[in-house]
Amino acid sequence: MKNKKELNIFLENAYENFEPQIDMRQLTDNTKKMMAFFLDNDGWVKKSCLGGEDFDTISFDIVFCNNEKIHEINREYRDKDRPTDVISFAIFADSEPEERFIFDGEINLGEIIISLDKTKEQADENGHDLYDELYFLLAHGILHLAGYDHQTEETLTEMWNMQKEMTGAINV
Repeated sequence: MKNKKELNIFLENAYENFEPQIDMRQLTDNTKKMMAFFLDNDGWVKKSCLGGEDFDTISFDIVFCNNEKIHEINREYRDKDRPTDVISFAIFADSEPEERFIFDGEINLGEIIISLDKTKEQADENGHDLYDELYFLLAHGILHLAGYDHQTEETLTEMWNMQKEMTGAINV
């Protein structure tokens, strides 16, 4: 990693009865690798909320839940009355540039919430491995935390291509 930054990624599995059990250590390690890959791509960083910022550490949370919980969150915060696969709350990116807070060189990007039920459904529907689908969603969430969005077909394609590159960095 050429842009050596400390990465603090906090995972919480609020869906303890999900089968198969998720290897949280492997997820943490691979998520750090995808984030490091992102940070090594100067063009991506410049277009993100991190462009031009001076920081040493990036932190964010990842929470795994079931369809019922993500449905509740989707309804409450996005006015969408259905479960979804991933929701990102981009604290840093969604703040106005003059209001972005960097404390002691650390940026808290926010939180990614993923429904393990929906992840498994999509993996099964598309003939993917559960972890492949999970990493693709994590990459998607990371991009949202960094300020990327997909309001048009063009920006959606751009994000999907970036997700493929990020997951490729961990051989997914």
